[in-house]
Amino acid sequence: MEVIGETQDDAAGEAFDKAAKVLGLPYPGGPMIDKLAREGNKYRFQFPEPRIANYDFSFSGLKTSFLYFLRDEKKKNENFVNENLSDICASIQYRIVTILLNKIEKAAQDLNIKDIAIAGGVSANHLLREKLSEFGKKNNWRTFIPKFEYCTDNAAMIAIAAYYKFLKNDFANQSVVPKARIEL
Repeated sequence: MEVIGETQDDAAGEAFDKAAKVLGLPYPGGPMIDKLAREGNKYRFQFPEPRIANYDFSFSGLKTSFLYFLRDEKKKNENFVNENLSDICASIQYRIVTILLNKIEKAAQDLNIKDIAIAGGVSANHLLREKLSEFGKKNNWRTFIPKFEYCTDNAAMIAIAAYYKFLKNDFANQSVVPKARIEL
C-alpha cells in the first residue's frame, strides 16, 4: 500500500459531524445528515470545493463556509435551518461526497488505478456508495464497497487493535504522547 493523498486538516467524517453540530443534530452527525438528505434537494445550496493540489483533501474551509452560510441565512430568517433542513443536509452531503469522488477519480486516472475500495464510517453514506458505484461503471473500475454493517467508525478499528495489543501484554509507558498526524 502507498499513501498518495490524505487530509491536510479534517477528515470527511469530521466535516459531516461538525455540519450536523451547527445544525443542532445529535452526534454522530453523519448518519443523521445522510437520513435527512434523502428527502432534500442536493443542488439547492452551493458550497465551495477546495482547490488542494494532487490527491490531498481539506475540509476545514468547507466547514467554515458552511458555518458562515448558516449564520448569514439565520440573520435573514431565524427559522431558516428548520424550514430547509433536508435541503441543507442534502447540499452539504453532496459537496463532501463530490470532493471525495473528484479526488478518487483524479488519482485513478492519473495513476491508472482500476480497483477502488472504501472503508470507515463515511463508507456507510448512501450517496457515496451510490456515486462510487456509478463512477466505477463509468470508468471501468472494480469497486469494493463493504456491507453496511462493516462500515464502522475508526473507533472500532482502534479498539480491536488495542484488544490484540492487550492480549500480547504490549503496553506503552506514560511518556507516550498522542499525535493526530504521523508519517507512515
